[in-house]
Amino acid sequence: MESIAWMAWTLPTAIFFAALGLTLAVMIYLAAAYPEADRVGVLRIPTTRGDRLFISLILTAVIHLLWIGLVGTDAIATLPIGEEGFELSSLWLATAISLGMAVIIFRTV
Repeated sequence: MESIAWMAWTLPTAIFFAALGLTLAVMIYLAAAYPEADRVGVLRIPTTRGDRLFISLILTAVIHLLWIGLVGTDAIATLPIGEEGFELSSLWLATAISLGMAVIIFRTV
């Protein structure tokens, strides 16, 4: 385990990778159960579910990088969990914005 000790394996990191794995599993299921058809949205180019997922993931990365650069990662609240409490980072707001944007992308693009 020392070979990966340099990585920041925290609860938010674990949640991110679990959500990404779950998203890919759902996309695989949807591709098998409901075959894809290209759809033309506001970009005026045909896109598939995979294209919209890719656009959403890229936008999520951009939103989080801008958030870290402009707002930072300071704690916005401390939940009374455990002895020391659990600090909520402001990055959770960026995550909520990213999820909202993903919904908009899947509906309109």
